Amino acid sequence: MVFWVFGYGSLVWNPGFEYDEKVIGYIKDYRRVFDLACIDHRGTPEHPARTCTLEQKEGAICWGAAYRVEGDPERERLAMEYLERRECEYDGKTLVDFYKEEDSLQPALTGVIIFTSTPDRESNKYYLGPAPLEEMARQIATANGPCGNNRDYLFLLEKAMSQIGHEEDMVIELANEVRKVLDEGIPKERKSVLEIEGIPKERKLVGPSHIPHNKSLMPTLQLHPLPEAIAMDSS
Repeated sequence: MVFWVFGYGSLVWNPGFEYDEKVIGYIKDYRRVFDLACIDHRGTPEHPARTCTLEQKEGAICWGAAYRVEGDPERERLAMEYLERRECEYDGKTLVDFYKEEDSLQPALTGVIIFTSTPDRESNKYYLGPAPLEEMARQIATANGPCGNNRDYLFLLEKAMSQIGHEEDMVIELANEVRKVLDEGIPKERKSVLEIEGIPKERKLVGPSHIPHNKSLMPTLQLHPLPEAIAMDSS
């Protein structure tokens, strides 16, 4: 028994489950967006956090990490149950191709699981949708939950993408805007202690990543999450 799951948010730096192999790579025709509400990890129902989900976009790519779980049926079941409880704010999962080499036309893996969310506010209560950069930054800068604050989720993702060698302009731009919001609330005499307080320095944009290709995706599957969420970040 074996399955692969692709992480594009906190799973990149904190998978939280036993796995047999981690591979850095990307999926096609999806881009990472901060359009999903988190009300039990980095936010609350009254003040939801913004966390990552995937948006379908022809020609886009999304870098992250794929994890292989292999063993007896019980080990696979436990890993999937953990993921479904952790990803309880996502209402679906999809099977996609996974690539390791840039400009590759041949996937390294097929049938890799991604957790997805329906981009519709009426049918999906966790879907926030897009918002102006400044509005998203202020929401992320002020949201807190059982796992900590929303800004750390963003800064840890920014750091993780740098560590795997695939920084992303959207993540950097949003993180820099959050830094500006935080900086506004710190007295001038304390500006020099930003990094000491866990706020990393502003980063430079790296430029867009684009890999032309032919779209090749497998059908969407429905996910039925377990009723109780655990205090972990999503995707």
